[in-house]
Amino acid sequence: MTAQLKTPAAHPLDHLKIANSFAELPSSFYTRLMPTPLPAPYLVDASASAASLIGLTPAALASQELLEALAGNRLHPNSTPLAAVYSGHQFGVWAGQLGDGRAILLGDVEAAAGGRMELQLKGAGATPYSRMGDGRAVLRSSIREYLCSEAMAALGIPTSRALAIVGSDQLAMRERPETTAVVTRMAPSFVRFGSFEHWYYNNQHDTLKTLADYVIAGFYPELLAAANPYQALLAEVTRRTAHLMAQWQAVGFMHGVMNTDNMSILGLTLDYGPFGFMEAYDPSHICNHTDQQGRYAYNKQPQIGHWNCFALGQALLPLIGSVEATEAALSSYQAQYGAKLDELLHAKLGLATHQPDDDKLLDAMFALMQASHVDFTLFFRRLGNLQLDGAGADTPLRDLFIDRAAFDAWALQYRARLKLENSRDDSRKLAMDDCNPKYVLRNYLAQTAIEQAQNKDFSEVRKLLEILENPFDEQPQHAKYAELPPDWARGLEVSCSS
Repeated sequence: MTAQLKTPAAHPLDHLKIANSFAELPSSFYTRLMPTPLPAPYLVDASASAASLIGLTPAALASQELLEALAGNRLHPNSTPLAAVYSGHQFGVWAGQLGDGRAILLGDVEAAAGGRMELQLKGAGATPYSRMGDGRAVLRSSIREYLCSEAMAALGIPTSRALAIVGSDQLAMRERPETTAVVTRMAPSFVRFGSFEHWYYNNQHDTLKTLADYVIAGFYPELLAAANPYQALLAEVTRRTAHLMAQWQAVGFMHGVMNTDNMSILGLTLDYGPFGFMEAYDPSHICNHTDQQGRYAYNKQPQIGHWNCFALGQALLPLIGSVEATEAALSSYQAQYGAKLDELLHAKLGLATHQPDDDKLLDAMFALMQASHVDFTLFFRRLGNLQLDGAGADTPLRDLFIDRAAFDAWALQYRARLKLENSRDDSRKLAMDDCNPKYVLRNYLAQTAIEQAQNKDFSEVRKLLEILENPFDEQPQHAKYAELPPDWARGLEVSCSS
């Protein structure tokens, strides 16, 4: 009998028509290399919502073939894996060359809604840009990024997505030995502000132009018709960044490491490390324990976003052609940020119109919240229950305040303002509940899921994802996930190793 060769099993990404437009750039933009295989991988969790963006079915998510692919152990035949080079300012200081130190881009696939989505393995092994690192990600940080990526998407905030976490018993040393994992991240592009800075500070303006032309043609084709496409690119990125900062502030999100190499050229939330959601309201709160100077405190995020846009503008200056044209492209930031935040805050308070003294009402509200260290998410969610006539529904909201008399005085002003536009309790509550989440990824919730997962119990990761995918719904069966954090949560710290 003649021996016959076995037909290789179909790759679960075969039908996705994987390509890699970034790999078509000159070789100086990246290093081609293979992911480092992850020993004995197992699935921690996968997001059906993220999978649907690229046409992956639940059955594919559960397959051993996909597990091996997302661990970096098996490549699609058309994949051209690579690690990208970039530079950046870290904590305001020029850091020079950086790059994908533990992330490997597999390629891009067609997105179900049009366009393409890049697939990137984070934690897939060392690259030439690892800077003495091991190139691995630990389970702890991988769970945080996975959950927060999907939570932010459900909140309607522009973000990279997370398809899945694949774990392994292989250990990596951080403060202590920890098990490793790979997160599959997705975004239309992972190009950063620092990608442009790299070529500017290396005085390679032709290569800088190549990158800018690639970004404009692939992601901002409408700008090709502009009189100065590079100025138009800076203006649009500035607008998107200003809006993103307003969205972060409005939901109480703190990124923690707003270095220029962590800023997306598409205006996405990128690179989840020591992030946090505001709990006891303190505008100067620092979520990153590593940030000793408080550069990336909550109330500084808007100005840091502006600073980062200026850093991008400096890098694009040779293409734009003049300081004046560059400054003109940057000039809209403050107005764009202010208008977007004003829009979001009015919606959060259920205000359908704008009145001259609204700023005073908002300032007084935030001052009261700060004085009583009021929980940010609970305050806005409970505010939707306030009724115009009678304070009976105020009790849960009022109980958040130490100085209840001060809250009562503010509530009188707020009611008067609502009556000015003939607000209705029922319709206002529905509108406010649609923009004030009941559930956010509090650090203690993530920590609880992490501790269980470190014991091979991934059920809490799954439950948290399902809750956070519907942050505006009441979900009464999960009400405890919306309560004030327990006392032990005050001792939690996250840092750049998170």
